[in-house]
Amino acid sequence: MKTVYQGGQGEITEKKSRFIATVKEVVSEEEAAAFIAEMKKKRWDARHNCSAFVIGRNQELTRCSDDGEPSQTAGRPMLDVLLREGIYNVAVVVTRYFGGTLLGTGGLVRAYQKSVQEGLSNCVLIEKKQGKLLVIQTDYNGLGKIQYILAQRKIAVIKTDYTEHVEIHSMVSVEEEADLTKEITEGTNGCARFVRGNEVEFAVIDNEIKIFEKEC
Repeated sequence: MKTVYQGGQGEITEKKSRFIATVKEVVSEEEAAAFIAEMKKKRWDARHNCSAFVIGRNQELTRCSDDGEPSQTAGRPMLDVLLREGIYNVAVVVTRYFGGTLLGTGGLVRAYQKSVQEGLSNCVLIEKKQGKLLVIQTDYNGLGKIQYILAQRKIAVIKTDYTEHVEIHSMVSVEEEADLTKEITEGTNGCARFVRGNEVEFAVIDNEIKIFEKEC
């Protein structure tokens, strides 16, 4: 599942109508409602400010609004994009400035979905994972093997300390921890040692590890 790390905005034009999609991270229905109200106030001169939002890691809460467009031509198609992309804790408002030409039912559905996709393309989306800080201690003979295993599994390395021994600080997803430590133990003939930290939520952003407070 993905969520929004940094919101964004995208715009398309269909038959002279402007569709402006604004995307923001929200963590509650109240936050989503406040964001939608803010956008309606900001773009009060638009014909429509249609909206959709998804709350919860399992997409438990969803809402959408056509805001005066024909039923099922705006809000629901926008929501379908968010659900299909597997995104949670996100709200999007698509503002339409009418260009004078009717688009028809199919045209509206395509325009609203395309605008949401354009908005998402200008956001920073991340995949949060449950993980642990794993410190791998080894001698220099085992270093190459461990580095190879981490690279093969695409495990994020925070830093490596070189003293009399080597300590590799890495972030490992909960699902992968057991298999990883088993492979490293076998690959180093039991010479590696592990120090495990507390469980956290993390994501890799621009090749850097970002740690978040765990969601309730």
